[in-house]
Amino acid sequence: MSDLVLGTAGHVDHGKTSLVRALTGVDLDRLPEERARGITIVLGFVPLVLPDGRVAGLVDVPGHEKLVRTMVSGATGMDAVMLCVSAVEGVMPQTREHLAVLRLLGVPRLIAVQTMADLVDDELLELAADELRELLADSPWPDAPIVATSTVSARGIESLRAVLGALPTSARGGGGPFRMPVDRAFVRRGFGTVVTGTVWGGRLQDGGEVEVYPGGQRARVRGIQVHGRAVTAGTAGSRAALNLTGIEIDDVGRGIWVTSPGAVEDSRVIDVTYDHLESSPLLVGEPGVLVLHGTREVSGRLYPIGVEGLEPGASIRGQLHLGEPLPCLPGDRFVVRRASPAATLGGGVILDPWTTVIRKRRHAEAVVELDRLAGGDRLVYLERAGTLGLTEGQCVSRCGALVGTRLGERRYADAAVAAFREALREGLAERHAAEPLSPGVNRKVAWVGALRALDERSFLSFLEREATEGRVRLDGGRVRLPDWQVSLTVEQAVWRATVLALAEAAGYDGAEITAERPDHEALVFLLRDRGEIDVIAGRVYFGPVLAQLTEAVRGYFVDQRTLEPASFKALTGQSRRTAIPLLEWLDAHGVTRRVGDARIKG
Repeated sequence: MSDLVLGTAGHVDHGKTSLVRALTGVDLDRLPEERARGITIVLGFVPLVLPDGRVAGLVDVPGHEKLVRTMVSGATGMDAVMLCVSAVEGVMPQTREHLAVLRLLGVPRLIAVQTMADLVDDELLELAADELRELLADSPWPDAPIVATSTVSARGIESLRAVLGALPTSARGGGGPFRMPVDRAFVRRGFGTVVTGTVWGGRLQDGGEVEVYPGGQRARVRGIQVHGRAVTAGTAGSRAALNLTGIEIDDVGRGIWVTSPGAVEDSRVIDVTYDHLESSPLLVGEPGVLVLHGTREVSGRLYPIGVEGLEPGASIRGQLHLGEPLPCLPGDRFVVRRASPAATLGGGVILDPWTTVIRKRRHAEAVVELDRLAGGDRLVYLERAGTLGLTEGQCVSRCGALVGTRLGERRYADAAVAAFREALREGLAERHAAEPLSPGVNRKVAWVGALRALDERSFLSFLEREATEGRVRLDGGRVRLPDWQVSLTVEQAVWRATVLALAEAAGYDGAEITAERPDHEALVFLLRDRGEIDVIAGRVYFGPVLAQLTEAVRGYFVDQRTLEPASFKALTGQSRRTAIPLLEWLDAHGVTRRVGDARIKG
């Protein structure tokens, strides 16, 4: 077995399928219509045994101009391609379009194959080869080997086998989630639903669970085949057939994706790098286009970012707004076509499938972000998540590592943490100004504005972090700015002194304080919070007096096991009317515990 996918490309009637038959012995034009017309209409797949014994997957694509969509589906995932050019006709329109598609899809390697070499003399064959070299000079494959072949005389077939045998195994990484765009789906009797495709990434174990996109329906794998042989796992770069349970044939077909659960999202807005072909016309505005990704085609609009129009040959940052979901990840390649008149316009690389609509006022900022993403700076994904942050799983999958600041179970970029910090500072300052007698703000009251983007656990984690770094002070359930303290006016200070004096003089009887001031309640709360007083059954008690009572009761329990109401009255000199509220206060503070009518040590 080999994780290597080869393919054909080229103009219609330039001998692609005949070449595949010469290499493999298999005729992939199996449909009656294909045999009658002598052209390939659907994708064909066949294993190819290489000279070193490796078995590669070979994909034969149609060359007709009306079947470019099918060609793109087949070219998706190729590791190398045989660009077939007739030695008789030379370079033709679909040769150029297929070459453009292959460049846009980033196919790593190309072999130029001159077909029908037996129909021309050596001089014409060399002229055709020169034309091919000129065509490839400005492509990603300027040094591609050129092999002259004939399927009639078998000329060059073994030389082509040798060139193919020298190709390295697929360079796709085995890491990341499993993803496979489906190019065929059918029902096999006794097995059920079967889907086939080229595995783009990751590894899928037989018996594993998968997710089908768009939609996110779950299914389970109960059999994997590569080149018709059962295997225990499907890996990146292989042509695989998956037998799926838990899903019907009506729910799958060409254009759907089979992935690891949670690997992708159904994106409708995507940031991209877009290359407009030199042969494409000037486009202005937000043109309606067809977007081809994997084996899927969706309609949408292309919005240039930072530029007004698309000049031929331009390379820009842009945003695709799609009419249907497109399950994709950063680094995926796509092709853009015009529906009418049909033509390939360009294509590019997906940068951010988790983006939101970018308004024109943010274009300059967005271009900087997308330039960073194109340069490999994945921290941008965390920054773009803003105050929503990312789960740790999302952070690892998008950014490649756990970066940023952890608050609760989520991660946030520095800018988001700074926004939380500023919102907390402003909120506390406003509350301090509105409630000058309050020693602090209830934590939940401070959880407002931008801070509501944090769940409660994350918010409390943020407060603890801010307190550790000295930006706020925490006091029980309240929070305050570090330099905030209550400052009494002269009148309030006089009132405080008067109340404390009255409460102290009242002793265990407590003092009755009338509410003559509009800020009476706030002042009482302040003094209670400071421990200077407490209010029991409507009467004000001096803090030190209650501390004295607490010590007296604890001393009582040194020699006694229970405290009866009568004993408490004797201890404090109080009547039943004032003694019972004091006993209840002692219960509430854990000094005593009620058992029947008596108290025991708390």
